[in-house]
Amino acid sequence: MSAIIMDGKALGLKIRESVKLQAAGLKEKGIVPCLAVVLVGEDPASLSYVKSKEKALTEAGMESRDIRLPESTSEEKLLSIIEELNKDNKVHGILVQSPVPKHIDEEKVIAAVTPTKDVDCFHPVSVGNMILERQGFLPCTPHGVLKLLREYKIQIAGAHVVIVGRSNIVGKPLANLLIRKEYNATVTLCHTGTKDLKSHTLQADILISAVGRPNLIKPDMVKEGAVVIDVGINRVTDTSTSKGYKVCGDVDPAVAEKCGFFTPVPGGVGPMTIAMLLQNVIEAALKRRVYE
Repeated sequence: MSAIIMDGKALGLKIRESVKLQAAGLKEKGIVPCLAVVLVGEDPASLSYVKSKEKALTEAGMESRDIRLPESTSEEKLLSIIEELNKDNKVHGILVQSPVPKHIDEEKVIAAVTPTKDVDCFHPVSVGNMILERQGFLPCTPHGVLKLLREYKIQIAGAHVVIVGRSNIVGKPLANLLIRKEYNATVTLCHTGTKDLKSHTLQADILISAVGRPNLIKPDMVKEGAVVIDVGINRVTDTSTSKGYKVCGDVDPAVAEKCGFFTPVPGGVGPMTIAMLLQNVIEAALKRRVYE
């Protein structure tokens, strides 16, 4: 069998078109949805991510407040900039690109962003609201995964979902979202301490890998007909390309010949992450309008 490829790029574009219409509607009311993107240093991967986010914001008719800071920026200076953005009523969302330089405490940075502008859903209050199912933003990548599953009418209720990876960005929040009554999945969360990973992945109706290890998941680790979601984005050396590397996921592409549904890398979950970020910015702008 050959898997149905889950096209995150196409769905992401559809969501972005909806966001664009909502942004245009807000503009007519004098509100320009704005995301402040803060980047400290010049990490190549971070620069690439930030540029793609800024491009997506512009295409959606939103404002990108671009704040680039040198590597030497002090923690105190960064926190003061975040506080200014918190107070700025024209800024609806704040995103501080991770990782920050080692001399800056990332936990302090995350906690400094006011929850009403925390469109990444990293603040402890945002995470608590998500777990307790209270109103608030949903984390972009996990929300994007759920949107993909719904788009392809995957049966989630009653399904055994195995997540490989327990990061605060993907694994933990995704597990918490999937056990909500609206999804009703049974979730197994695997990590570096899991014994015999294969024995767990073979039980998965829906297998999600988010660990950042190239081609970790092999065909013999996947149940016939399973849904496989690859969240991994890894750069591996490839001298045949002009860049000297290629991008691949956590899942061996050969898995697509065994499973029922499959997300490619690139073109699967990645575009959904940006789409859901834009959706969160729109939600932040709409909420601000209600309060004003």
